[in-house]
Amino acid sequence: MKNRKLLLATVILITFIGGIITGVLISGNSSNTVKIKQASKSNIQPAEKEKPVTDQSQSKVLIGYVQDFRDPNVVDYDKLTHVIFSFAHPTKDGGMLLNGDSALGNLRKMVANAKKHDTKAILAIGGWYHINGGESYDYFKTAISDPASRSKLVNELASFADREQLDGIDVDFEHPRNEADAQNLAAFVKELSEQLHPKHKEVSVAVYSKIHAVTLTEVGFVQFDPSMFQYVDHVNIMAYDGQWDDGYNAANLSPYPYTEAIVNYWSNLFDTLQITREKLVLGVPLYAQPEDPKIKQVSFAAIIDQNEENAVNDTVSINGTTYHYNGETTIKMKTKLALDQGFGGMMLWEAGLDAHGPHSLTASIFETLKDSDNDSNKNYSSKNN
Repeated sequence: MKNRKLLLATVILITFIGGIITGVLISGNSSNTVKIKQASKSNIQPAEKEKPVTDQSQSKVLIGYVQDFRDPNVVDYDKLTHVIFSFAHPTKDGGMLLNGDSALGNLRKMVANAKKHDTKAILAIGGWYHINGGESYDYFKTAISDPASRSKLVNELASFADREQLDGIDVDFEHPRNEADAQNLAAFVKELSEQLHPKHKEVSVAVYSKIHAVTLTEVGFVQFDPSMFQYVDHVNIMAYDGQWDDGYNAANLSPYPYTEAIVNYWSNLFDTLQITREKLVLGVPLYAQPEDPKIKQVSFAAIIDQNEENAVNDTVSINGTTYHYNGETTIKMKTKLALDQGFGGMMLWEAGLDAHGPHSLTASIFETLKDSDNDSNKNYSSKNN
């Protein structure tokens, strides 16, 4: 019995001393302990009341393209949410080019001006004509058809966006003409978005309207892979240049019924795809088309310089030539149409063609968008009082 008690006491003593030693060892090596990863917060958050949009935070975008030769100082950055420098040009092997040092200088001035006004500065790749001659289609098509050159172009654009402090890239491939083009374009946009979105940079695409200006029906010679639209922030619809449909007719540049058909087409498409209409941006022209195709287009600024009363019209005669364009009344109607259909905003081609002063179309669109924001705020207030 005595030996049994002695044995029990010994076991208790050893256990007690062992606990002390273990505690000392753990305390002395705390720097080497494995850190347990904190469980991530649930994605399900309590519902919050929607906050009204303030005047300083415009809910709809107003995007203005700016050509590479344009003086960056003529752009009204204060009214634009985005400016898109047009264009960088793809090479067939996946490189990219700007139109000389002057274009690079203008881009950098545009970016600097944009930042002063909290306007996003974007670079567009593609466009209609290539600086090496001819349409850009063959260059762009070749670059994005091969996975190696496609990735090279994505990397070039992503690096350039970082280096030049850009807020994103706009893709203007005119036009994907078959299913292979559509799939390659979608793959390019997807890869580009995977590079830019983690850096909080935007990706947008400029798209052909898909509507014939005369018949107001869908045309099939331009094809898009619907999967592309899920990877972009904005889809900039080029709802103009209808003058070439079914024989040259300057009056078909961009009349309201043509735009209405375009808006209906894209609204229905995005509803079918279950993609928010907020991604859709309606483009309008700031230039006038001459009835004589041998004569050059003129800017809206030139139309106003000729006579300020032209601001509310859609046709004008200058030096014996009739021009067709969109005046203030039509532009406001189109803006309201886009808003009524739940579009994310408006786009201008191009910002440098606008008039300055009281007849600026940029200002007309800006005020219409702003009034819509104010009406939304009033509706919010009345519902919550």
